[in-house]
Amino acid sequence: ERGADVSGGIDRRELIRGTAALATMSTLAGRIAAAAEGEPLPTPTPSDQQTTVLITGASRGIGLEFAQRYAARDWRVLATCRDPGRAEALQALAKKHANLVVEPLDVLDHAGIDALAARYATQPIDILLNNAGIGGGMENQLFGRLNYATFNEVMAVNAIGPMKVCEAFVKHVEASRLRKMMTVSSSQGSIGSVDAARLYWYRSSKSALNMLMVNLAFQLKSRGIIVGLVTPGATDTDFMKGLPKKMLRPVADAVTDMVREIDRFDLSMTGQFLDTKGQ
Repeated sequence: ERGADVSGGIDRRELIRGTAALATMSTLAGRIAAAAEGEPLPTPTPSDQQTTVLITGASRGIGLEFAQRYAARDWRVLATCRDPGRAEALQALAKKHANLVVEPLDVLDHAGIDALAARYATQPIDILLNNAGIGGGMENQLFGRLNYATFNEVMAVNAIGPMKVCEAFVKHVEASRLRKMMTVSSSQGSIGSVDAARLYWYRSSKSALNMLMVNLAFQLKSRGIIVGLVTPGATDTDFMKGLPKKMLRPVADAVTDMVREIDRFDLSMTGQFLDTKGQ
């Protein structure tokens, strides 16, 4: 009598499956409504948790390519940028991928960072990916004509911003399965590799960023959180505008390398900086 007709010709198992589907649709509708009103998302259950990545600076270049790669994996992508209204390429990507959500975030706005963290208070974040950064402009970093206001801005965006993002979202990462805090750094932050005077502000900011993340790796290791640094190398983005193309790597190649290294980071590697070859 298993699966016997119990309601006007409807198989009992089909009835149960249909009821469950309706319940799921109702739950999703409630989440969408809450999201529209800016309320914290409800706590996901183990059955509906989706691997999630939050990316800063996702409107163009490397950040946009990261968003595309993770969206194609069918991960949930929280793609943030300063002005979503002007992020045409990112908005176009969101239209292609229902699993990609565009959120406004300026890493200089600490209150805004806290607000976004509160907004997603119940959302586990498997990979927190600090990508947003600025160069400061070569013209502002020439000895004898150093622009000190620019130094403050570069440090605030490249070093302080990522640290604030990590601090605000630490519980989200701890609640996830992968538990990774990854940051895009640069070999220009290596004191040992300096062989000429250039980019005073940018280099200093990346050195500071590297030190902050190494400290954080020690802080969070006991909580099972992996902190890592990756670099794209010299890449063909607006950041490198003016340099000969033959000196620059395609964005796709740079992101392929970084995604590969982010995937293989585990707790035994926490605090490490990996170059484009994984060394």
